[in-house]
Amino acid sequence: MAFPRRPSAVLRYVIPALLLALTFYILTGPTNIFQPDRLLSTARGSGHGATSHPIDGLILAAEKEFTDKLAKATETLPDAAAAYRKRRGRHPPPGFDKWHAFAKEKNAVIVEDFWDQIYHDLEPFWALRPAQIRRDAREFEMRIEVRDGKASSGSDWFWTKIWLDMIRTIEHLLPDMDLALNAMDEPRVVVPWEEIDGYVRKAAETRRMAGVKSVVSEFEKLPPPGQAPPEEGEAVEHTWEREKHYWLIARRGCAPTSAARQAPVVADFDQTPAIAGPSTLAHMQNGYVANYTLSTTFCHQPDLQALEGCLVEPLSVSATASLLPIFGGSKLAVNNDILLPAPMYWNEEERFMGAEGADIPWDTKEPTAIWRGVATGGLNRATNWRAFQRHRFVAMNNATQLTLASSSSSPAGKAAAAAGAAANFAPPDTKLYPTLPPNLPNWITSTTNIAFTDLMCAHKGFEPSCNYTAPYFAPTEGLPMAKQFGHKILPDIDGNSFSGRYLGFLRSTSLPVKATLWREWHDARLVAWKHFVPMDNRFGDWYGVLEYFLGGGKGNEKGRDEVAERIAMAGREWAGKVLRKEDMQVYVLRLLLEYARVGDRRREVMGWVGDLR
Repeated sequence: MAFPRRPSAVLRYVIPALLLALTFYILTGPTNIFQPDRLLSTARGSGHGATSHPIDGLILAAEKEFTDKLAKATETLPDAAAAYRKRRGRHPPPGFDKWHAFAKEKNAVIVEDFWDQIYHDLEPFWALRPAQIRRDAREFEMRIEVRDGKASSGSDWFWTKIWLDMIRTIEHLLPDMDLALNAMDEPRVVVPWEEIDGYVRKAAETRRMAGVKSVVSEFEKLPPPGQAPPEEGEAVEHTWEREKHYWLIARRGCAPTSAARQAPVVADFDQTPAIAGPSTLAHMQNGYVANYTLSTTFCHQPDLQALEGCLVEPLSVSATASLLPIFGGSKLAVNNDILLPAPMYWNEEERFMGAEGADIPWDTKEPTAIWRGVATGGLNRATNWRAFQRHRFVAMNNATQLTLASSSSSPAGKAAAAAGAAANFAPPDTKLYPTLPPNLPNWITSTTNIAFTDLMCAHKGFEPSCNYTAPYFAPTEGLPMAKQFGHKILPDIDGNSFSGRYLGFLRSTSLPVKATLWREWHDARLVAWKHFVPMDNRFGDWYGVLEYFLGGGKGNEKGRDEVAERIAMAGREWAGKVLRKEDMQVYVLRLLLEYARVGDRRREVMGWVGDLR
């Protein structure tokens, strides 16, 4: 039998090389159909010639990430169930078919990745006994109770009322359960990393596909609210910590080998904080945020202990190291609370959402950045306010403060303070951002409109003015959201916890620039540099971001207005598809089905297998 001749060694290498060269030409040549033409034309017309800006590459990477994410979307129930099993390693929970029908009825985009936060939040609870989970929820002081498809609560706290209103829209699809609710801005649960690691390992042992014939597809019924089954035993008392220096609590959620656990604890905040350092290298590239999720994690950024008010002195602290099933609207990466959509998102309060004016045409907006807010972030005092993020951001957008900080010797420290500077930020690194305008203070005056509306002093019941920050900040009148939407750039800065304006910004026709340490229910749905612009929590990249979009820099006089508009409109369009109230309903229904299962005694054999029978 004659066999085909093998190609020569030369051909075996030449042919792949030719194919690689052809691919490179297609991807980089003038007729590239895979690269957005408008991106190239905008960059080439910005005055940079053939030299690309670091942000150009981040935007292109974001486009691909979003395209890849959308490619995972499913339409049918069997496909959604298959995607679930592949990603989660278990059968979907009982009621998955009803959840899918509800999601389709609400025209929800179904991508399995969109619910990753649910599984991140609930996975450790698979290591606890179901009876313990139910008991801890039932005995918590503020809760919502669901029985026989009806939700109720004995609390009249306004957040509870809003969450109850949200859950009542899906109550007919829910099994019996008790939900413990956090009434504070600050999260409640920080289990030591070592314990969570053990819980997750133990939970992984339960991750399996039960045989189809043995699967239980019904949830068990619970006794009336407040009543416990006799077999659940005595309650376990949990310790609540009131340590005002929250960094001491929060860092235990980081790995023992992490920088946060290894670094010395900062105790003196009455000085210029250390702004620059190697902490940003893991999540930044050429001066800009390249890994947004990592940028919101402080375990590799120990310097943030002196740059975020919530880590210095929150308004209130009531934390526990016990793994409790407490639901809340936001949390830090180290917290083990379970996320729900925040109350102000569901309630769509005007002061946060500002629906009026959200559709202002881009071309009629002021080519400036605007921010108004109060000096929150925690309890600022004369001895710690320089460590607060909002004070830092407002100071670095003040021409006088910028002039003083730039002219003082490095480090700024006491010399800048003596010269009248707030001394709470560092001048920009001109080597990292070489195209910034030479006269930065004048440029900031022309491109930003950023100010406090209230200094929120620590003494005498939060007076509107105070002696320790008044020399540096002049509060001005607030502006309704409708007025702020008249500007092209909307920076969003953390307050006591997450910023309640973020969803309103995303739904508007302006461009959100987001810096945060807080996690929310919707994070897996958004792609940085596609739907919003990420910013480091030190804000050192702020000037570079402004110059990139608004111009005024060396070789970039006009800026990249078209790129800013495209991101703004992409964020608005996407928010209109996946951040609606309907999407909150779909998310919460999925979350609560999973929560009910993890608290059920038969959880390891429970599931929905209607597509397999």
